[in-house]
Amino acid sequence: MVNETPTRDATASTRAPAYADTNRLKLFSFTVAEKRAEYLWVLRAFDHARANYTVLLHSGTVAQILEKIGGVDPAAQLSSAEVAPLLDQLHVWEILERSYDGTRAASLAEYRNRHFVYQFGQAGYQVYRSVEDVLAARLDNSSLSRLALADLLADMSELAEANRTSDGDLIFRKLKRLDSTLSDMADRAAHFYLTLGDLVRTTEVTPQAFLSHKDALLTHMREFSSDLARYAPKLKEAIEHVESTGVDRMIRLAAASDERVFVPMAEREDDWMARWRGLTAWFVSAESGISESGISESERLREGTMSAIAAVLALLRRVTETRRGGVSRESQLRHLAGWFAATPSEDAAHALFQAVFDLGRPRHLSMVHPDADIISHNRSWWDAPPVEIARTLAETGRPPSPGLPGKVARNDGSIRRLREEQLAAQRTRSAAAQSLASGGVYERELNEQETEVLLSLLNAALTARVPVVGRVKSSTGSENGVQLTLSPADGSTTIKTARGRMHLDGIEVSVR
Repeated sequence: MVNETPTRDATASTRAPAYADTNRLKLFSFTVAEKRAEYLWVLRAFDHARANYTVLLHSGTVAQILEKIGGVDPAAQLSSAEVAPLLDQLHVWEILERSYDGTRAASLAEYRNRHFVYQFGQAGYQVYRSVEDVLAARLDNSSLSRLALADLLADMSELAEANRTSDGDLIFRKLKRLDSTLSDMADRAAHFYLTLGDLVRTTEVTPQAFLSHKDALLTHMREFSSDLARYAPKLKEAIEHVESTGVDRMIRLAAASDERVFVPMAEREDDWMARWRGLTAWFVSAESGISESGISESERLREGTMSAIAAVLALLRRVTETRRGGVSRESQLRHLAGWFAATPSEDAAHALFQAVFDLGRPRHLSMVHPDADIISHNRSWWDAPPVEIARTLAETGRPPSPGLPGKVARNDGSIRRLREEQLAAQRTRSAAAQSLASGGVYERELNEQETEVLLSLLNAALTARVPVVGRVKSSTGSENGVQLTLSPADGSTTIKTARGRMHLDGIEVSVR
């Protein structure tokens, strides 16, 4: 009955690039996963920690929080080992962000195990909150917001005065409040009429629920329609009064006070102009030269309310007449059940079923039974034993066939491109290794490629160094025909690289 608000349409037009990114839909993958209850409890643990100003969590910390907030729900009884794969999968879905925490390592082996800590991503937290809002929402809690009309009128008057005095901060606050109030009123109206439609569709089964609320429902809609008709002309005059003080100046002042620092000023002005146009379209019709539609949204909402009142009255009359006459769907089914119970034989029950529901005979499949002497074509399908058939034959009516072999998908272009990139990387790395061997590592600054080769050689050499009691002997590492040797030295040595200075305590490096 109620169209979407123009304010939402205008705002959405300025955010089209964000809505076009459908890759964000994978953020909701945990809601349809097999362990969706476990994923939800893990995210609740992060939200609980966030409320206590703790952002980074380890798998063991998540398990401890679940012991406190999980209660008796079996999905929340998770150990640290069970939480770890759930955290990794949530990181793959980009709900959580992951980083290293080397401070938790008590030994070199634990450090190499890469202790991860996790935190909510910005989009991941919004997805989690939206899921929790849906789970906690009461779908039967809906009403029309008639009291918001007085607030809209008061804010309009204060907005005109703020624009006259060039108070940008007050203009921004009033425009933001007007936009949120109007959006809330439109959402509640749409939700109310959806709930009313569900009530209309289900009153035939449960008329008591409708009859118990009919008086309050009709009173609520009539009061809303009356207040809307009373405030609409006043709001129209208030909008015209605001626009007489200068719309362009008001939008510039509001955009200047807008605290969205990452949004350019031009986009902020376009956003607030679109919101103001959507707001005026609610209460100003096309005759005033402001709204582009035939009638204002408030008039359309009032017509929808009057139509809903008429539909409720018609439904009330139908329910009342049905209850007075004693004939309803429930009584009809009860009488039919009594007829079935009173049939003298099973054949009579089948005949009654066919007469009442008028269902056609089942579609027979043409196929040969393995033993033709057992089942005759004259026997009814009620009495004949079942025959095993293929699923394809039952669903499509066609006998199954092996079909053609699937075509092997080969992407020779991508394979060739990846191979060329791999060879180019190998050539670059080999050249950097040769340059490192010829020029040495001291008394010069290594470029990025040489630094990368040096780090890989150091990793191999340091891995081979086994600590023993006494002095550590020399160790080597090789790559691309280049050999790096680490030798004990007095004092420390320094290597200049593209990433900064590398200090090696008691180690001397030689590359050949």
